[in-house]
Amino acid sequence: MQKKLKTLTLALLVAGCTGSQKPAIDEPTLKEVFNDDFTIGTALSADQIEGKDAAADSLVRKQFNVLTAENSMKSMFLQPEWGKFDFALGDKLVEYARQNNMQVIGHTLIWHSQLPSYAQGMTSKDSVQTFFRDHIQTVASRYDQKILGWDVVNEALNEDGTIRSTVFQRLLGDDYVTEAFRLAQQAAPDTELYYNDYNIEQPAKRAGAVRLIRQIREAGVRIDGVGIQGHWHAGKVPLKDIEDSILEYAALGIKVMITELDLEVLPRDFTGAEISQRMKDPADPSLNPYTSGLPDSVQTQLATDYEALFKLFLKHKDKISRVTFWGVNDGQSWLNGWPLPGRTNYPLLFDREYQPKPAYYKVIDAKKN
Repeated sequence: MQKKLKTLTLALLVAGCTGSQKPAIDEPTLKEVFNDDFTIGTALSADQIEGKDAAADSLVRKQFNVLTAENSMKSMFLQPEWGKFDFALGDKLVEYARQNNMQVIGHTLIWHSQLPSYAQGMTSKDSVQTFFRDHIQTVASRYDQKILGWDVVNEALNEDGTIRSTVFQRLLGDDYVTEAFRLAQQAAPDTELYYNDYNIEQPAKRAGAVRLIRQIREAGVRIDGVGIQGHWHAGKVPLKDIEDSILEYAALGIKVMITELDLEVLPRDFTGAEISQRMKDPADPSLNPYTSGLPDSVQTQLATDYEALFKLFLKHKDKISRVTFWGVNDGQSWLNGWPLPGRTNYPLLFDREYQPKPAYYKVIDAKKN
């Protein structure tokens, strides 16, 4: 009887009949369900790292075994002034993970966005080279043997697979990516090194990522894995492209990771995750349609897509080492403020009260079925 009641409860949830109830999370949890398959991660905000969010803390300890700093290990926070590093939050994250038997992924050493203000307008090759070298060496060496891996370079490619024009590319050349990995390898010999990007499951950009990985390795430099940012849209998840990319990256002999998983449910007039992009008509109320809650039909679509994704991940569990969600709950998600501020989004497995959504149960069911 107990088993039948549980089955009925889950069926009602998936159908969207959640009402005002807030179901308890039944064991086993995400990290337990997928323990033999891949690790399950999440990104923590600064408040969560500092222990200011008790609800998040409880959920994170139960559900996840890999942690990424959502923002606080990016260069604008780690080196806010030239040559002056602030490791307070990074160190707290590492200690929190150690106490809870979790791993940490550093995000990210080199990225053209979220640079410190003094670095954003650099025009001197010598200045860029000095910042580039010193930042990688200082940060990577500090956390060597303390974290599992680094996203060494983030989002270096255009949609057609060519190298993106950034302050690093313009002043250091296309080989700056390889040089970043070389410096990281020297500074952190015991840390895994990854390339991380969005849309690299798409054929043209995927081909560019494959070329980039091969160039790094042909230069005699170590790269251990590739992170496919899972910023996809509910109802439009490109499952075939994702599978093809998993197979193609794995064939290179490197680890494959899903690194920033969330599923957008709100209208958007472009794909991807370029943070400089914005919606064309921010005043249009139709762009923020679910301020009072998510309709059952959308809730069901979200759950169905998450289940399909995890069935795919399980199919290739021998190739995928980690799946990381980009945030702990819907209220934390960056998609509430991008590409349009003030929207109410629902892209994760846990709602704003840290309660499991139908998508959570469908992800668990993906393992059972």
